[in-house]
Amino acid sequence: MIGKKLEKAFNDQIREEYFSSYLYLSMAAWFESEQLQGMAAWMRKQAQEEMGHAMKFFNQVIERGGTVKLQALEAPQQKWASPVAAFQAAWDHEKHITGCINKLMDLAVAEKDYAAVEFLSWFVKEQVEEEATVEPIVHRLKVNEGSTGVLYHMDHQLAKRGKE
Repeated sequence: MIGKKLEKAFNDQIREEYFSSYLYLSMAAWFESEQLQGMAAWMRKQAQEEMGHAMKFFNQVIERGGTVKLQALEAPQQKWASPVAAFQAAWDHEKHITGCINKLMDLAVAEKDYAAVEFLSWFVKEQVEEEATVEPIVHRLKVNEGSTGVLYHMDHQLAKRGKE
């Protein structure tokens, strides 16, 4: 049985993960409008991944005898100043999610809910990967900002993720 504090916190995280998906879909739409289909495909794939994360929390709450309470989502940002600004926002968002996961882990440990600790361990590792995936993209875009050739090359490279 999941405790009430963790149930509420997991429901809050479901909202965070759905918002993540919504944010990345908004980024995908913006990249499409900028004719950067590879970056759009990358963000679409990221949005799908975040939806999967939301469902992991959704299923965990149900499996542990809790009640899922879906919450309203705020509208995500819809435009960015540049591709580097969009990827920087994605990286910042992943750092925010890492903080959320760390708080959940702290709560699970404090509540002595070892099933939740085990469940959250996957997310701790996943967030290391998430940040490590976006950071080099941000770095490459910043170093080469203003280079149309590099931008289009990166767009082409990032399109490969959408086809995995």
